[in-house]
Amino acid sequence: MRCSEVMRPLSMGTLRSCRIRTRLPARSRSVMRTMDMAARLTLFTRATSLGGVESLVEHRASIEGVDSPTPQSLLRLSIGLESADDLIADLAQALG
Repeated sequence: MRCSEVMRPLSMGTLRSCRIRTRLPARSRSVMRTMDMAARLTLFTRATSLGGVESLVEHRASIEGVDSPTPQSLLRLSIGLESADDLIADLAQALG
């Protein structure tokens, strides 16, 4: 499935969660892959959403700590005022 198929319809105020698929079996490698993908985003800021108008990405498991029940491969996306097409392109380039 393409990034654009997952993200449409994309509008301000949307909160989406997605899991980053990896073929790496070790948990630490899955975390690295997910964090690397988040770091490659240019329009999303890595932060917890506090209701602002900017697009944010959050690796919830890192924030909750080592005993987190949240999957290590999960990213939460908070969609701001930026163009949906620009955000989709940013996600696509980060996924490689």
